[in-house]
Amino acid sequence: GGEHILICLSGAPSNAKVIRTAARMADAFHSEFTALYVESPTAQDMDEKSLGQLRENIRLAEDSGAQIATVYGDDLALQISEYAKAGGVTKVVIGRSGGRRTLVHPQRNLADQLMELSPNLDVYIIPDSQPTVPPHRAAREKFRVSLPDLFKTAAVVAFCSMVGLFFHGAGLGDANIITVYILGVLITSLLTSGRMYGGLASLVSVVLFNYLFTQPRFTFRAYDAGYPVTFLIMFAASFITSTLTMRVKDQTRMAVQKAYRTQVLLETSQKLQQAEGAGEIFSAIAGQLVKLLDCTVLLYPVDKAGELCAPIAYPAPGQEDDPAYQAEQEQKAAQWVYQNNKHAGATTNTFPDARCLYLAVRGRKKALAVAAIAVGPHGLGAFEKSLLIAMLGECGLALEKNALDEAKQEVEIKASQEALRANLLRSISHDLRTPLTSISGNAGVLMGNSSVLDEEKKQQLYTDIYDDSIWLINLVENLLSVTRIENGTVSLSMAPELLEDLVGEALSHLSRRAQDHEIASRLEEGLLLVDCDARLIIQVLVNLVDNAMKYTPPGSHIEISAREEGAMIRVEVADDGPGIPDEAKTKLFEMFYTAGNHRGDGRRGLGLGLSLCQSIVMAHGGSIEVRDNQPHGAVFSFTLPATKMPELSKANGEVL
Repeated sequence: GGEHILICLSGAPSNAKVIRTAARMADAFHSEFTALYVESPTAQDMDEKSLGQLRENIRLAEDSGAQIATVYGDDLALQISEYAKAGGVTKVVIGRSGGRRTLVHPQRNLADQLMELSPNLDVYIIPDSQPTVPPHRAAREKFRVSLPDLFKTAAVVAFCSMVGLFFHGAGLGDANIITVYILGVLITSLLTSGRMYGGLASLVSVVLFNYLFTQPRFTFRAYDAGYPVTFLIMFAASFITSTLTMRVKDQTRMAVQKAYRTQVLLETSQKLQQAEGAGEIFSAIAGQLVKLLDCTVLLYPVDKAGELCAPIAYPAPGQEDDPAYQAEQEQKAAQWVYQNNKHAGATTNTFPDARCLYLAVRGRKKALAVAAIAVGPHGLGAFEKSLLIAMLGECGLALEKNALDEAKQEVEIKASQEALRANLLRSISHDLRTPLTSISGNAGVLMGNSSVLDEEKKQQLYTDIYDDSIWLINLVENLLSVTRIENGTVSLSMAPELLEDLVGEALSHLSRRAQDHEIASRLEEGLLLVDCDARLIIQVLVNLVDNAMKYTPPGSHIEISAREEGAMIRVEVADDGPGIPDEAKTKLFEMFYTAGNHRGDGRRGLGLGLSLCQSIVMAHGGSIEVRDNQPHGAVFSFTLPATKMPELSKANGEVL
């Protein structure tokens, strides 16, 4: 790989010079550029000035093209070194630091530690002409006394002294009493929130041990020459125990925060994957942002015309939607972010007076939405902002995927419609030729030779013309119905209908071939009322009976029956023809499928009738199926919702 330059972010004013220098190096080397923020346990104690400077430095790094990253730890050199190894960093740019004086390393600065931990890393040190604030002065500025913590410290030390007095009275040695005091310092460090209380407990424990348990007792003198060493070791052990305990507490706290934020990020990914449609995507990401930041979130969707819509507010628990978040100034900031695909609003240099921080939900080529975060005067932490940008990035991917799915669905619908048109044209061009040729031929014979034809021959020609025209009428009716259903323009005119009337109307529309079959209806006693569109259900009955006539030989029996089944009425059309093969039953209701059975007239159908029947019945909330008839034949059955007969008033015969 190429070069990868890393800097470390801090709240120091000189950090800006480091950022600019590293940015120029990244441009010169055409390399990756990462700005790392190491969040230490003392980061929460930063004053407002340092916190504001840190935000300015983060903004400068972002504007310079740096990728912001955040890690946790109290050893700055170790965290930088580990990140550099994991991220393939080749060069580190840091500011000059005075180092920390210790007994082992009198002048051990950050650069020395980095070169020791990562010998292969190129370290560039940028001179700093600005005066550095002494660490002890910064510590004094952060020093705060908590009365509850002081009370806890005093209570724990007093309790240890009482236990020590009990041990002394029981004849136990000084080592046991010292152990009790060290345990008390450990407990103090766990119960309090600052390092000073553990140190104070260590000092007071040594003084009390000298006063209560060394000879002469109840004085601050000690006869034994070894006691000063004992006091020193006791203080050192107590202080080290306190320091390590506080460090473990801080690391635990940071680990819990990191685990919580990571969990939110993982949940966001899962919820966005499960979301269907832009509305669910916005609800999912807003809920996760509110959960992460605990503040009100507003999302500005983008309509199909590419215009920014009014915001959707998602208040945090216990908060109300503030109308000020949707003021004109806020709307202008959101519009600017959408047009420029950049950040703006609170804590930025663009629209800094806005109440919210505005970020673009970015796609690959443009902004897909705008998120407004009511961050308040303190802004967001570096790690929280990194997570926020990552979550909005996932939201952008989800919105793009949703748009692609919608576009794909539209393409599939258009392709399906085109395939339908192609199949219709192909089938019509083939199957209309036979009846049209027959009609035109028979009409020509009648026109040219009517004088030489006897009456019986004329009637036969008239009958053939009529049968072919009826076949064409039924075909056109099916085609129109299929087109309306496929386009979604069919509308059901639902009304209570007497099933007996529907069956009678359907039988009256059958072709002349009905005379060649024995067709009967057998309906359950009583009035069977169905809630349906009468015209469409008559078409279903005509198609089913016509299908039975087509695929059964002359003289076959066809029976229409109906009965109640709970809240539905089942209608059946049964025949005693040759039946339907099992392999064909699963395909019968597919469009353009025709069974292989031989038809009496030799004419091939389009395969629209049964598919149309299924669409109509399902639109009514029913189902349709086919099964074998016994001993032979087939039974087509479908269900329709039943309705009750309106009650009549006995007084005047009006419908109640």
